[in-house]
Amino acid sequence: MDALAVPHERGRGWYLSLMAPNTKGKNFAWLDPSRLYCNHQALSDCVKDLLQPFQNESIDLVAGIDAMGFILGSAVATTLGKGFLAIRKAGHLCVQTESQPYSDYSGREKLMEVRLDVLKPGLRVLIVDQWIETGGTMRAAISLVEKLGATVVGVAAVAIENSEGGRWIKENYRCSHCIPEELQAQIDQQHLESFKSFPSPAQ
Repeated sequence: MDALAVPHERGRGWYLSLMAPNTKGKNFAWLDPSRLYCNHQALSDCVKDLLQPFQNESIDLVAGIDAMGFILGSAVATTLGKGFLAIRKAGHLCVQTESQPYSDYSGREKLMEVRLDVLKPGLRVLIVDQWIETGGTMRAAISLVEKLGATVVGVAAVAIENSEGGRWIKENYRCSHCIPEELQAQIDQQHLESFKSFPSPAQ
């Protein structure tokens, strides 16, 4: 049987069971959500769920966060028929940029940047990332967008963990994620019951 097969009944978030557990240890994120992108129906349904809360919002541009936010953000932008802006890790853009320091999910201090020739006052931006764990990366992206005068319409990610940073984002911005209420506790505990369907890593 195809492990990426589409079920006959596609309830909200059905595709979350496609996400793979970490098998490489503590130096990596606790799961790999990108496996769901390998299934076209899963990716399509994920994007549809993310956009549902913004159906009545005017969105001019989608911004995605380096690197996994590029995949989901591009899919969201294409679905909306809008342009896509890459918010990059520092050192990759060959044009003038605005930068913002931040701490990522592992606690490492980093710098992100965005080009200066796109964002401007009045532009309404939806920011997309794959996952929000501690919230540091997303808060830095929000700061960059707002620093250049644009408006953050909302934030979208496959999941937003109820960390201090995740709660702050939920309290201060319109947010969209794909996690049904009954699965949020598993997300916050960083372990999904669906991981049981994956083979144990080789010893």
